Amino acid sequence: MTKETVGESILDKIGNTPLIKIEKLTQGLKNVEIYAKAEWLNPGGSVKDRPALRIIETAEKKGKLTKNKSGNQPRGNHPPIILDSSSGNMAIAYGMIGAIKGYRVEMILPENASEERKKVLRTYGVKLTFTNPAEGTDGAIRYVHQLYEKNPDKYFFADQYNNKANPLAHYKTTGKEIIKQTKGRITHFVVGIGTSGTIMGAGKRLKEFNPNIKLIAVEPEHALHGIEGLKYMGSAIVPSIYNENFLDAKIPIKTEDAYEYARKLALVEGLLVGESSGAAIWASIHLAKQLEEKGEKAVIVTVFPDRGDRYFSTPLWCPIEEVVRGW
Repeated sequence: MTKETVGESILDKIGNTPLIKIEKLTQGLKNVEIYAKAEWLNPGGSVKDRPALRIIETAEKKGKLTKNKSGNQPRGNHPPIILDSSSGNMAIAYGMIGAIKGYRVEMILPENASEERKKVLRTYGVKLTFTNPAEGTDGAIRYVHQLYEKNPDKYFFADQYNNKANPLAHYKTTGKEIIKQTKGRITHFVVGIGTSGTIMGAGKRLKEFNPNIKLIAVEPEHALHGIEGLKYMGSAIVPSIYNENFLDAKIPIKTEDAYEYARKLALVEGLLVGESSGAAIWASIHLAKQLEEKGEKAVIVTVFPDRGDRYFSTPLWCPIEEVVRGW
């Protein structure tokens, strides 16, 4: 094995994901290039590996999480349990990292989280509590705050929606990687917003590099939507790490468009990714067409947050025979 392929831990493989050029779905675009950051290739299968690792390691440095040298906790001397709410991907990242580092993990999820995600979480030994799916991620957020307030000594509350280590992870890694991979040519950064950590953190790094880079957030068109991982900020509990004034623009998207383009990514580009990736590429192409009409040259970078095989039991792919029929 070469030096470059050797790592002490799977955690060393978080980040430095490839930047993939979208070829077939962009045919006809003469002056605009679209690239996607392949975040589903992180060890835990999503972009959330980055902030989860940063949050946990920051807590370790501050003494909020401690473990013995073997990574195993002696009986009767347990550290706080890692606690947070999630729609699924962040929970999986915590579960993976917790398993490696020897921490117990407890997650609050909406009950309609995909069965695939639930199985992965149980495999990592994560304790799960489910909230009313009609309340979405906001219901899980409210519940986790109540749980923590009742047992503050029992938990380390990771609080991904308000923890500054979330955007910092992307400032330190994602944004830096994009600048290097595009050789500084990036003109637009198009990202779906959930916690907003990716666009806030990577966006800050990009703006420092070149203030003319445009930050474009992709948001569901309405509060009632089916795009896993995205938030409609107009009615949702707004994360404290989110600053709408930092954005240059927002692009609203319909659930059916996100689904259609996630399927196209698999069937045309060979990229099996989730519905938030479908939203990201739809918005990127929508923007690219507008720029083409103006005669502008551009290099658009977007983010594909997670793997598509975590949605096989959901309307995105189920029943799969009907989804692919006619292609």
